[in-house]
Amino acid sequence: MIECQIEVNRQNCTCTYEPCERKGKCCDCISYHRAHNELPGCLFPPEAERTYDRSFRKFIEIYGNRG
Repeated sequence: MIECQIEVNRQNCTCTYEPCERKGKCCDCISYHRAHNELPGCLFPPEAERTYDRSFRKFIEIYGNRG
């Protein structure tokens, strides 16, 4: 089993939601957002991530026309 590298992940985490307890715990982050029918903030460009709109609709709006 691969050990989670929380500190390394935390350094690369682009989420701006400061009270988030899942920073660096990518598995927990993905599970949390999936349970809420969302995607994690790291999948969005910075200007979109800061809106906290983690919806699939927003993701497709941003990336849907890229070929």
